[in-house]
Amino acid sequence: MDDMGTFKERKFPVFRIPTLDTLELGKKKHHIPFLLEVDVTDAREYIRAFKSRTGERLSFTAWVMKCIAQALSEHKHVQAMRKGRRSLILFDDVDVSVVVERSVEHGDNPLETLPMPYVVRKANEKTVREIHHEIHAARKESLEAGEVQLGARQSARLTKLFVLLPRFVRNLLVWRRLTKNPFYAKKTMGTAVVTSVGSAGIAGGYAWAVPTSIHPVAFALGNVARKPGILDNEVRIREYLSMTVLFDHDVTDGAPVVRFVQRLKELLEQNHGLGD
Repeated sequence: MDDMGTFKERKFPVFRIPTLDTLELGKKKHHIPFLLEVDVTDAREYIRAFKSRTGERLSFTAWVMKCIAQALSEHKHVQAMRKGRRSLILFDDVDVSVVVERSVEHGDNPLETLPMPYVVRKANEKTVREIHHEIHAARKESLEAGEVQLGARQSARLTKLFVLLPRFVRNLLVWRRLTKNPFYAKKTMGTAVVTSVGSAGIAGGYAWAVPTSIHPVAFALGNVARKPGILDNEVRIREYLSMTVLFDHDVTDGAPVVRFVQRLKELLEQNHGLGD
């Protein structure tokens, strides 16, 4: 220990154990990653102009979620979930889960920032501004004593008891039901998930993330990079979003996936929903 230098030792946060469980379950899903770049120059210019004109901030992520929800509502099979061996459930609602970071009191770290899942229900029926305000409100939402999940009364005491159980017991109580019952899964985690890496710490270039998920479809938003592109037969500097999409190969195949991605790309490059 003489050469270890100074360090601190902390208890492993038990509330991360459910995250580890979902990562382990996610590795068993037959997900196929699809990496793409989307020209979002016009959309980002609109968002900047909107803030300059109104003083109101409009979330880029909220807009992408709106486009994703619209594309999924037109291609419902992409977010389908299996029910037993012979049935698929195709939901009309697009419930999008997103991670919201909150500063909460947690053990000996009173201002620790914890990522918390939040589900935007019926995102396909909401405007960009409605999604933006809902996520913003979730980020500012007051947590009751012992609450550990936004938008739900999940008790910290029950969660602590849950994570103390052996893994096979946790599987029987929650994870097996979550992976086998599509209605319980939709209620608990939504039908799709969006996570955003952003451009923090990335000096130019491109950055993709390949997530692990138990959702039927998952989206990881990388950074937005500037590079030359072709517009009106001219080379111009454009802004491109790096995006990774995970598809459950158990419920959908290559051709439907390509059609979905083409539609999503079209919605993003046509600034869908920004004028609403």
